[in-house]
Amino acid sequence: MGRNIVVIGGGPAAVFAALEAKRVDPAADVTLVSDESCEPYEKPPLSKAVLLGKAKAGDALIAGPAGLAQRGVALRLGTRCIAVDRVSKRIDTTAGPLPYDALVIATGSRVRELPAFPKGAPRVHYLRTAEDARMLKDEISRGRHLLVVGAGLIGLEAAASAAMLGLHVTVIEAASRLMSRTCDEVSAARILAEHEKHGVQFELDNTIVRSTAGPDGRLMVEIGGGRTLTADAVLIGTGVKPDDALAAAAGLDVNDGILVDTECRTSDPSIFAAGDVTRLVDAGVTERLENWRHAQDQGAVAGRNAAGSADKYKPLPSYWSEQYDLYIQGVGRAVQDAQRVSRTPSEKTSVSFEVKNGIVHHAIGINAQKDMAVIRRLIERRVPVDSGALGDPDRPLNAMLKAAPPLG
Repeated sequence: MGRNIVVIGGGPAAVFAALEAKRVDPAADVTLVSDESCEPYEKPPLSKAVLLGKAKAGDALIAGPAGLAQRGVALRLGTRCIAVDRVSKRIDTTAGPLPYDALVIATGSRVRELPAFPKGAPRVHYLRTAEDARMLKDEISRGRHLLVVGAGLIGLEAAASAAMLGLHVTVIEAASRLMSRTCDEVSAARILAEHEKHGVQFELDNTIVRSTAGPDGRLMVEIGGGRTLTADAVLIGTGVKPDDALAAAAGLDVNDGILVDTECRTSDPSIFAAGDVTRLVDAGVTERLENWRHAQDQGAVAGRNAAGSADKYKPLPSYWSEQYDLYIQGVGRAVQDAQRVSRTPSEKTSVSFEVKNGIVHHAIGINAQKDMAVIRRLIERRVPVDSGALGDPDRPLNAMLKAAPPLG
């Protein structure tokens, strides 16, 4: 009789954990439990192609068109996990108990709600699910003014989509620039200019004071400085927090995310975790990552190890975003006292590097997909570079990679 491997979650971490567990141990009974009623789907299109009407919410399946069942994974959809019984090694769900030999928790994250904009209030939107996207798309199709709170990836992608649909868009951001957690000043200024070219207005260094419903039902939003903005709809894009309540209730070690080691193992050796819900502990350093590639890669490692492997997960943070005709990518970890180097191969293409002690640690690329693939390897391999060559678009980055000493 095969092992029972259970995965809780409906995002990329859960899907790749289930697929890799089944691949490593084909005899295992692998079950994915998700509280959504449909096959796990890609969420990046929700703020872009779905809002623009170029794709339907929930149509792009993470496991591919054939879905998980065709790849040997059993699905328990529309099923919520209520508790994890570590002594009996089972999970209790709304559809009954489910035993496990190994468990992967990939419950992802929850939106950070703002008190002024409670979830479910009229004209207030948070964007996490296909249903969220459908409701927002329906509302902006009837409205004229979208107010976006937060100039991070989700907020800016939705702002770009709404502007392309002809709406008047205002973005409110507490920081002094766009994408302050993930983007350098030069790249942020270029992204800002592109939004302003499309008519988006920004209120940087500003916050919400209060929100009330006007006589016509539209929202009257007071911001710092005493001004009031009127909006047909408000989208809140102020980040997420790990959905770790299930793990905490089960007595696992949790600290703003489930603590996992480099093998994705929690404080219980039979339980693994992956994706947005985790906080990776490596050599005494803890780190939370929130992006699609991290969820996929960590989920795959968690699934393999749940099936008996002993792989190590050594992430290199990265993200991507599409806004208008800008394809924005970030890779690496920002460091203090780094030298900033800019590379501008063309009017539409740019890369901004952070270099310290002759090593690239972090880079932001705009419409520079080929270069960013090489830069990722430069960072991973800690290849010594010359800053002058980095900034010269006539000096191929591939040549620097080829000239590097071999690994090991």
